[in-house]
Amino acid sequence: MSRIGVFICHCGSNIAATIDVERVAEAARELPNVVLADTNKYTCSDPGQQAIKEAIEEYQLDRIVIASCSPRMHELTFRKMLGDTSVNPYMLEIANIREQCSWVHKDMAQGTEKAIDLVKMATAKVARDTPLKTSAIPINKRALVIGGGIAGMQVALDIADAGYPVTIVEREASLGGKMVMLDKTFPTMDCSACICTPKMADVGAHPNITVKTLAEVEKVGGYVGNFEVTIREKAKYVDYDTCTGCGLCETKCPTKVVGEFDQGLGKRKAIYKPFAQAVPSKPTIDPISCRKLTDGKCGVCEKVCPFGSIHFDDVDKVSTETYGAVVVAIGYQLIDWSELYGEYGGGAYDDVISGLQFERLVNASGPTEGHIQRPSDQSEPKSVVIVKCVGSRDPEKGKSYCSRACCMYGAKHAHQYLDKVPGGKCYVFYMDVRTPGKGYDEFYMNTQHDGALYLRGRVSKIYRKGGKLICLGEDTLMGRQVEVEADMVVLETAMVPADDADRIGSMLGITRDKDLWLTEAHPKLRPVETNSGGIYLAGTCQGPKDIPDSVAQASAAAMKVCILFSKDELESNAMIAEVSKTLCNGCGACVAICPYTAITLETVELRENSRKVKRSISKVNPGLCQGCGACTVACRPGAMDLKGFSDQQIMREVDALCQW
Repeated sequence: MSRIGVFICHCGSNIAATIDVERVAEAARELPNVVLADTNKYTCSDPGQQAIKEAIEEYQLDRIVIASCSPRMHELTFRKMLGDTSVNPYMLEIANIREQCSWVHKDMAQGTEKAIDLVKMATAKVARDTPLKTSAIPINKRALVIGGGIAGMQVALDIADAGYPVTIVEREASLGGKMVMLDKTFPTMDCSACICTPKMADVGAHPNITVKTLAEVEKVGGYVGNFEVTIREKAKYVDYDTCTGCGLCETKCPTKVVGEFDQGLGKRKAIYKPFAQAVPSKPTIDPISCRKLTDGKCGVCEKVCPFGSIHFDDVDKVSTETYGAVVVAIGYQLIDWSELYGEYGGGAYDDVISGLQFERLVNASGPTEGHIQRPSDQSEPKSVVIVKCVGSRDPEKGKSYCSRACCMYGAKHAHQYLDKVPGGKCYVFYMDVRTPGKGYDEFYMNTQHDGALYLRGRVSKIYRKGGKLICLGEDTLMGRQVEVEADMVVLETAMVPADDADRIGSMLGITRDKDLWLTEAHPKLRPVETNSGGIYLAGTCQGPKDIPDSVAQASAAAMKVCILFSKDELESNAMIAEVSKTLCNGCGACVAICPYTAITLETVELRENSRKVKRSISKVNPGLCQGCGACTVACRPGAMDLKGFSDQQIMREVDALCQW
């Protein structure tokens, strides 16, 4: 006969304020097989855990029910605690009487009755629990970092410095991401390139780091500790083994096209490096704009290359390698304001630019060598309007969330403009000013002291009148409409997920929120982990953030990888799906629905009616399965079951709710 111990937590006043904890304990004592029901103010604390250990020994308990907060919070904590006792860690049930009860009920009588029901259900289920065991999974101590921006580079350097090999897959021609495009970084206004390019050089020179540029992850299989990753490196048409990066080919190339790195404000050659400090510091050929590749003409670069490094017959390279952990650092992109905001000209006015375009204008390595010029006629703008929250905090047209960094970028751009254009006028339209970082508010106040005029209100329309841009808006503090004449308008646009975030998330089994940002396992307790074991997040792939937060999160993700790699073997998840060979008909419904690709069909030989037959049945990979239970619902013959959540266990909970 089972000997069940029930422990009800006050959770300070989180639970006890709306639930009669003592009454719940009294009701639990009347339940079948319960030999002890007790309360504790903080069950998850060390004294609370010690009290459970002592009760197990004193009352010879073999099953435990803890009525407390969500199992997402502390189920693992309590399982680790049971590892030091005679009770199997999986003979444990958590009755969530905080999030599911106390937090949603204000009436104590109603909340108490629901808490009693939840405890009844957990007690009934734990009586049918069976001991589960984990298995050991070997770990391949190599890490893959997807994305080579500031977050990806920080992750790679931290892991590599710990002694583990790392591969960075970057889809652009160089490392650096968005940060290397910037001129200065707030609030210290130190040179962005002076921070970013030395880190790029460190990554490129590190013996434990392999950099693959113009590359994408095409397929991911396997499981934590043993991911099988297929990577495609696009043809560069340049042999990097023999190329010295002398730049002669770029100098002689006759073709010029719009440069992506300069945000469409400058030109580049068909064979190019994105920028002077690029890593790797070697050119690549753009097959779309190269005349030799499009119509068989030209080929000047091949003729002038002194090392014979140009190969127009180059092809994509596809490789499959094994990694123990994957860190996603794919960054962000800016919202396409031209499609959403026709009232701002919809991209028709050359002098209405994005904040990132302004960064390239003000940058000494940009197309104007740091001179602020109007894109339309290269004249110096004597008045500038900065519009914040373009696409942010705008659920009607853009995104409902705040992009976090825009207030500071707006202040920085105002400061840079006023510093470089003496006597210039700068107007900043804003909804609210949010400056939560260290030294941020002081920076914003200094921008106002520099002469920036802040107008609280949205801009409703921008149109051209003569040689000027007219910004119609409002000043809600003054309670009146305003009309501002400007030579140039800078739009501080919203951060949105990278265009391949959905593809990467689906490939790796990472959930996304309503705005398609990749989501972490828990926002407070597991902010860099995902629900897929061995896969971590870093930087702005998770949501808008500034550079310091991105770097901090990157180092946190690197630490998680190092913790994983510190072990030779990993304990697998015990609560996984299992298949009944006698019931499975090989329909494959479970294979199609599994979000972790943990189930495959295999042909096996079975004995039926005294003869051997070959049939297709499902097979569960214990390393990949996360115990989500989707397959058990999809299985028509009922062959799939989930350890720890079997059909019989769930039905016992239902019976307890209905009968007792």
